[in-house]
Amino acid sequence: MALMSYAQAACQALADAMRADASVVVLGEDVGHGGVFGQYLGLQQAFGAARVIDTPISEATIVGAAVGMALTGLRPVVEMRVVDFALCAIDEIVNQAAKNRYMFGGHGRVPLVARLPIGIWGGSAAQHSQSLEAWFAHIPGLVVVTPATPADNYGLLAAAIDCADPVIYMEHKELWGLRGEVDVAPALALGKARLARAGSDITLVTWSRMLHIALEAAALAQQQGVSVEVIDLRTIWPWDRELVFGSAARTGRLLVAHEAVQAAGFGAEIAATVAQELGVPVRRFGAPRIPVGYARTLEDVARISALELLQQLQVFAGGATPGGAAR
Repeated sequence: MALMSYAQAACQALADAMRADASVVVLGEDVGHGGVFGQYLGLQQAFGAARVIDTPISEATIVGAAVGMALTGLRPVVEMRVVDFALCAIDEIVNQAAKNRYMFGGHGRVPLVARLPIGIWGGSAAQHSQSLEAWFAHIPGLVVVTPATPADNYGLLAAAIDCADPVIYMEHKELWGLRGEVDVAPALALGKARLARAGSDITLVTWSRMLHIALEAAALAQQQGVSVEVIDLRTIWPWDRELVFGSAARTGRLLVAHEAVQAAGFGAEIAATVAQELGVPVRRFGAPRIPVGYARTLEDVARISALELLQQLQVFAGGATPGGAAR
């Protein structure tokens, strides 16, 4: 076990993968300088500019080149800086990387990892603060991963690099400095959630940075006599139905919370599936359908606080429907 930041854990996972497999390469803007968040520090010095490749500012070119690399036997790790910028490469991700295996009968495989950091990034406003995981979960052929801790950022990135299909790897922009113990053991399994807190009254499913808000809210709820079981989904697609179903069946209630806009967020998919399969009461809670503002006062409107989530848990535990305008 080693104490690392979220960024250092990802850098270590990538370095270990590059040492073990010469086909693993990195490409993107500023990767040679260590990346915007320090998630590539020292890699170009260790592996050379032919394997840690600085690119022009052209997202479509970066991902298009990575698809070609993957089809010819490499395992590229693509840096998009923030998910918002990946929209310039949506054709390459959705129409090329995701569909190649299907369209060519399994003869074409695209084992690339696209690092698309999500979430509000303080003071960065509407074009640098989106959570778009539901967009990519909607696309057949893509695996979607959302690590919440340094340990998971090591284990899940290692698993993503090993995956034979394209992985949309969505780290959170405000977790890079988070520190925790990391076990540099074999990669975690994609599609397996983690029981982050045991409880008996309500199942709370979440992912990414919202996990930490959820744990805070669950601790507050416990003080008021409400026992909340918290599940960190880890992987948005595939998602761990077995763990979620088992928990929801025990507690009899399911709440899904995420930082993404509530309307058409991935929480709706989980809630609908659980309601259909188990028939238990479900709720979802996400951000209002507004752009993230630059001013702190406006940014805070788009954030979900532990107290807001606690209120949802309290009302749900009491059997009432939360009021307020649609989010």
